[in-house]
Amino acid sequence: MLKRKYGDRAEWQRVIERKYSQSYLDTREFKGFITLLKATRVTEPLFVNYREKKLCIVDNGYLWLQQFPLKKNHSVTTMFDANGEIIQWYIDICHKNSIEENVPYMDDLFLDLILLPSGEVIEKDADELEEAYLNGIIDKSLYDLAWNELNSIKRYMQR
Repeated sequence: MLKRKYGDRAEWQRVIERKYSQSYLDTREFKGFITLLKATRVTEPLFVNYREKKLCIVDNGYLWLQQFPLKKNHSVTTMFDANGEIIQWYIDICHKNSIEENVPYMDDLFLDLILLPSGEVIEKDADELEEAYLNGIIDKSLYDLAWNELNSIKRYMQR
C-alpha cells in the first residue's frame, strides 16, 4: 500500500497552529494544484541530516509551498524558513497526484530527490523503494516508473 500524503498535512501533529491555502492552476506551464502551509506554531522544530549537513525544515513561521502537477509522477515542496529563505526543494516521486475531498494528495513511491540552494542534489530513500519492491508493496512497473521519473528530473536539472 502506498502512503498517501495530503497537501494540508492535517495529520501532522507537530504543527499545532497552521494557516493553509490551495489553488488550482490550468496554464500552459502548469496544470495542477498548489498548496501553501504555514506552520505558525510547532511542538518542536524538525531537523533532517544530509551527510554532514543538518537542516531545520519545520519551525515556527516556516512555509511549505507544494506543487501537485496532474499527469506527472512527482510533487515538489519548496521549504522556506521564517525569513522567507529557501531551505530546500524536496521532490517526492509518486504514482500520481490527485484530489480527494477537495484536498490535493500524492501517492508516494518512496524515492526522493532533494535540491539544496547550494546546487547540491541528493537522492534519498532508494533503499525504501527497493524494499517496497522486494516485499511486494509495489510491482515492477511502479518500481521502473519511480526510477524513470527520478532520472528524467535529473536530466532536466542538468540542462
